[in-house]
Amino acid sequence: MSDIKVLSYLGLSMRAGKLLTGDEIVLKAVRSGEAKMVIVAGDASANTQKKFRDKCGTYKVPLLIGLDRDRIGSSIGKDTRVVLAVTDLGFAKMISKQVGIMSEVEYIE
Repeated sequence: MSDIKVLSYLGLSMRAGKLLTGDEIVLKAVRSGEAKMVIVAGDASANTQKKFRDKCGTYKVPLLIGLDRDRIGSSIGKDTRVVLAVTDLGFAKMISKQVGIMSEVEYIE
């Protein structure tokens, strides 16, 4: 997985306004179908990881668990971030290619 590319794509999608952050906002986006991919920090609590794994599984949203909260936050010009939703299919596909997610509903852990 090319962390650098993934982080730069996150920065691009943030500048394009295609990224949501925050627990409740991301959960709402998953439920509404707005989220095309969810990214959870690898250093998020087990509880947080499970919550998003279950929710993304239910709604068939690709999930990436990895990177750390500091690097995710700095890549989008914010403080630490634990959970993000990519709302643009193009950006989600670019990130997927970097981490090797081949199908729409495969999960990386």
